[in-house]
Amino acid sequence: MIGSRLGKGRHQNRGPHFAVVRAPLGLSLRFRPRAVIVAAACLAVALGMGVLLIGTGDFPMSPADVVRTLAGQGAPADTLIVNQIRLPRTVAGLAVGAALGLAGAIFQSLVRNPLGSPDILGFTQGASTGVLAVIVLTGGGSVAVAAGAAAGGLATGLLVYAVAGRRGAHGQRLILVGIGIAAILTGVNGYLLTQANIVDAARAVLWLTGSLDGRDWADAAPVLAGLAVLGPLVLVGCGRALRMLEMGDDAAHGLGVPIERVRLLMLTAAVLLTSFAAAAAGPVAFVALTAPQLARRLTRTTGPNLLPAMCMGAALLVTADWTAQRAFPGHQLPVGVVTGLLGGGYLVWLLVTERKTGRI
Repeated sequence: MIGSRLGKGRHQNRGPHFAVVRAPLGLSLRFRPRAVIVAAACLAVALGMGVLLIGTGDFPMSPADVVRTLAGQGAPADTLIVNQIRLPRTVAGLAVGAALGLAGAIFQSLVRNPLGSPDILGFTQGASTGVLAVIVLTGGGSVAVAAGAAAGGLATGLLVYAVAGRRGAHGQRLILVGIGIAAILTGVNGYLLTQANIVDAARAVLWLTGSLDGRDWADAAPVLAGLAVLGPLVLVGCGRALRMLEMGDDAAHGLGVPIERVRLLMLTAAVLLTSFAAAAAGPVAFVALTAPQLARRLTRTTGPNLLPAMCMGAALLVTADWTAQRAFPGHQLPVGVVTGLLGGGYLVWLLVTERKTGRI
């Protein structure tokens, strides 16, 4: 065991991990070249799949026609279909995937466990409770649904934080508390469905499956705003502190990291990103679990890998939505069905791998 750990350490220390770029005003930017390359590749895949997704539907379009239309040179009919109908859906998918990937990377970094995901920790179920309450009790629109998701997610975060305790807001205890809260909220969500009329219940069930059908700019706006505000805060403001926290509280404290403040701020940001994503597309399963893990395997570096996970999440979701529309001709699946099938298989594989290595 000791020999394997030492071997692993020698492998990780092989070659430079960081590159430093000098910027104006005496500033310097430190980054991992491989992580940047992986993030750029995932972003390219996400945008390419987005173009294919826009061209998919009852009125198919070639990628060249889609790009031409997006550039403002398409025919009037193409412009209407692309800009008013399909582009909002695709943008919503990209934003939801990016938000889930970033949130998943934060959770997994904080709990130091690959099973750290809003699906497992109960935050997705909390956002679902808030949305169901809005749909069942008020029948509200996009703004009310987004507010309900944020309120439900934050309330769940406070509950999990209170039960786990300040010293338990990371690691095994947080995961166990989150699983318990998720089970309770699943029962609450089932009860809310029984209290809805048939129209609201059908709308709620479709939303609970996770779907991008009929999404417009009003649905995409909350998650886009959340990414615009929280993305730079997490990536630039707290990325280094999050890497320090992965080394342990004692080491992070010795390096001057305000542990409790950073942990609470990151939990809040991750919960809000999850909630806004749920408001836009429903509780899309397993993207937040798989995106950070795939990004870490591609970058081959330690740390949260926030930017690669964010781009990987966007690529996974639009690819899953494209698959959902093409898998069964004449029958369009909700994107949550595809991510659930693929992500569930990945979770089983991850559990088997973790058991073989003795981590669980």
